[in-house]
Amino acid sequence: MRAHQIVASMQPAELREVPVPEPGPGEVLIKVAGAGLCHSDLHMMHWPMPVAQPFTLGHETAGYVEAVGAGVRGLEIGSPVAVHGAWGCGLCRRCQADLEQYCVNPPMPGVSGSGLGRDGGIAEYLLVPAARHLVPLGDLDPRIWAPIDDALLTPYHALNRIRPLCTPDNWVMVQGIGGLGHAAVQLVKTLTGARVVAVDVDDTKLALASALGADAVVRGDHENAVAAVRDATGGQGVAGVLDCVGIESTIRLAMQSVHAISHIVIVGIGMGVAPVQYFAVPYETSVSTTFWGTVTELRELVALAQAGRISLHVEQVALDRVADAYERLERGEVTGRVVALPHGH
Repeated sequence: MRAHQIVASMQPAELREVPVPEPGPGEVLIKVAGAGLCHSDLHMMHWPMPVAQPFTLGHETAGYVEAVGAGVRGLEIGSPVAVHGAWGCGLCRRCQADLEQYCVNPPMPGVSGSGLGRDGGIAEYLLVPAARHLVPLGDLDPRIWAPIDDALLTPYHALNRIRPLCTPDNWVMVQGIGGLGHAAVQLVKTLTGARVVAVDVDDTKLALASALGADAVVRGDHENAVAAVRDATGGQGVAGVLDCVGIESTIRLAMQSVHAISHIVIVGIGMGVAPVQYFAVPYETSVSTTFWGTVTELRELVALAQAGRISLHVEQVALDRVADAYERLERGEVTGRVVALPHGH
């Protein structure tokens, strides 16, 4: 089968021929219908990787149950599923608290799961280590909904951290209207009473945010973006920030835009630093990071999608066009999410 793999640290991934895996006891083989491309994949190609290589990229995967190993029950061959890519040990206190993305004893050192050190879904088939990582999709098309496991799950988990602040008299700022941010706008508008100000440096992405329900949009590279956010929010500023970029400038804008009793969640892995000290931010301002989400939250998102309450803006590409798509993603030329179709349309 064909798989898009990292073969060496700090090198572009390559499309390679590898054997189709066979499921052992407890394992499930998925025929991949769609696999999302994420900025995290770019980081993995650019940064030194402290894990064994080669491995297949792709932590946003959906497809059909192809085969099951001994002991697997309750899965019908051919049924569509989303793969929750956070693969922990399943036994530690965090895994058993449904926080598998924060596993205390990961099965492989430095590995977070599918496409993040272990083989992921940008391939024709994916071997999943346990059935607990699969969520039935029902009538949802896996070629469209493959990114639900990150593009929606990550901002949903982040939103849950600030949900008490998302009241009708407050504003939430979403920064970076890309794969994560376009989903974040919808989630805030669909699930809370808060109003949304969307921030980006691309007018096309701001137009998408408006179409998805943002109450106001601001250019992040405006000469006085802070004043623009304040004006857009009637002078009050914002109670919550979902920063889906995480670079110095977006963190600085967030810290200057919040009011007292607020929460900034750094969602994007832009490696910016938040200089928090007394008087540097308004009183009772919290700043946190977040990572991925839980399988329970993934099930909730699937239910929202099945009810037609959320959508994904996707562009589909063939497996042999993945390298080109990553280059466009790095240049900021992708709106929404790119989904690779290993078996074609």
